[in-house]
Amino acid sequence: MPAGAVDTHAHVIGSPPAWPLEPVRNYTAPDATAAMYTGMLDAIGAAYGVLVQVSVHGTDNRLMLETLRAHPQRLRGVAVVDPGLPERDYAALREQGVRGLRINALFAGGPTLQALEEYDAICRSMDWHLQLLLDARELPTLAPRLSRLRTPLVVDHMGHLPADEGVAHPGFQHLLGLVRDGAWVKLSGAYRLSTAGFPYHDTIPLARALIEAASDRCIWGSDWPHVATWGHMPNVGDLLDLLADWVPDAATRNRVLSDNARRLYGFP
Repeated sequence: MPAGAVDTHAHVIGSPPAWPLEPVRNYTAPDATAAMYTGMLDAIGAAYGVLVQVSVHGTDNRLMLETLRAHPQRLRGVAVVDPGLPERDYAALREQGVRGLRINALFAGGPTLQALEEYDAICRSMDWHLQLLLDARELPTLAPRLSRLRTPLVVDHMGHLPADEGVAHPGFQHLLGLVRDGAWVKLSGAYRLSTAGFPYHDTIPLARALIEAASDRCIWGSDWPHVATWGHMPNVGDLLDLLADWVPDAATRNRVLSDNARRLYGFP
């Protein structure tokens, strides 16, 4: 890992009653504590991490915020909130380390794409980015709305496109266009995209196409603790080894792991 490496995608998860779960949710995960996460960062040699509000906690960001406050130099956050809150509430999130808002269009828990324009306005006012978890196959339909947004976009998990759909799929071609035009993309979630299974080599063409489109806006995430995974449980070390196949050039890979992410999230 290069100096200043960043894991840009992970979650902390708690259990009721202290940390209620959404009554309507797609999965129930074991606890994933702050100590477990920072221990994983230490083990892989990552200087910094970015926590993304997990869907099973909905818009209750308290556990994520508590973790950010405990590690103000090392961690940043991406929140899930209800639109229409007083501006002071969004400002308080920023003070605690939040640098973006997320819309999760794949799992229940929080606002949907119906709130896209409202989230765009909030992000503009807070100087945040807007992070989208969606299926790239929906991008041709969404393209007119996305083109009108004025907030930097970050797309999760390489567009969550099944790898066997291939680079030529119209949805992935739309994703490449977004990235060329200024969007960011997380090189992450290989086990979610792969149809061949471990070691997920069928994802290599997708990642390399994104690197070719805009290597300066590609970032890496562990997706720890790998929620909603019912097959082979990934090991973060294996996912980093896969990154070497995705991005064979060491200098480019170091930018993905460090420089790009530090620029996006404001790490020193």
